Amino acid sequence: MKNLLVNLDQAGDFDEIIDVRTPLEFADDHIPGAINAPVLSNEERVLVGTTYKQVSPFEATRMGAALVARTIAHHLETTFADRPRNWRPLIYCWRGGKRSGSVTTLFNMIGWPARQLEGGYKSYRRATLATLDSLPKLFSYIALVGPTGSGKTRLLAALRDAGAQTLDLEALASHRGSLLGAWAGVQQPSQKHFDTLLVSTLRGFDASRPVFVEAESRRIGSVALPLALLETFHRGACVEVVSSRADRAAFLLHDYAHLFDDPAALKAQLQRLIGLHSRERVAGWQQSVDENRRAELAHELIERHYDPAYARSSHQHFVHLQHALKFSFRPIDADVVDQAKALLAQIEKHSLVVT
Repeated sequence: MKNLLVNLDQAGDFDEIIDVRTPLEFADDHIPGAINAPVLSNEERVLVGTTYKQVSPFEATRMGAALVARTIAHHLETTFADRPRNWRPLIYCWRGGKRSGSVTTLFNMIGWPARQLEGGYKSYRRATLATLDSLPKLFSYIALVGPTGSGKTRLLAALRDAGAQTLDLEALASHRGSLLGAWAGVQQPSQKHFDTLLVSTLRGFDASRPVFVEAESRRIGSVALPLALLETFHRGACVEVVSSRADRAAFLLHDYAHLFDDPAALKAQLQRLIGLHSRERVAGWQQSVDENRRAELAHELIERHYDPAYARSSHQHFVHLQHALKFSFRPIDADVVDQAKALLAQIEKHSLVVT
């Protein structure tokens, strides 16, 4: 079987990458571009594991072999029925063991020159973590800093539309970053899959051009940013995004419309602020929700929660914050791309990028 093993560096040599782990394992994270052809279902894998611990390794292996054999037969009749004679697939499972080994062996018996990824998904995960220690350091960053509601995320999107190179960490994390930042009806990726998405995005960048990124804390919802990325863009240039209090409140109402339209969910989120604020203050905010006083609540949250939190953090980690280029931004206007182009012109004029 040794001659059927290949390492991760050879993955690009194959026509297709097949992940034979369970759907749950695949959903947690997978090699980009891989398709899922599980040889055990989520429930079957639990059953085999339980048998291994409670009965015997032999019984678990016998049971697993029968289940895998039936599933491979099904895949041959369905998933892989149209693959040509010279099809070259790369197969992997959790750590390059029996699941991927069984499929690789059978495919070669059929006549397909299949190979098995040595070390399986675990080798890919180790490589991803190693990449996150080095790849972020190859780029020069320009961080958009400013309090909540100033429209940093919208400006970042406008910069992308204006032709700039942007890293939208909140889009990768499926979360806006603040306490009220959960995306309606959207689950965040696992930490592993977030890391995969981040590496894939960074690999698409041109190191000779700056990367615009929104200032974030270490965590965005449930996922964490790699330290190498944080440390590198903390040393980069800064643009301080300045918006009026009225524009910020209006933008907050627009950006969090899904929460304001779901009073129960908004009140539940506000309840989590107890500890940062008194019960009486939070109760008052919840009463504003009950009475549909949206604009008043938005102004209150900006004045009493978001701005004090921003002042406390003060983004002290940004080395060049005191030299930040101040940019007046109107996030609720329709001409945001034109505003972004104006910012790019100012950056070029001031030679803002720090290398």
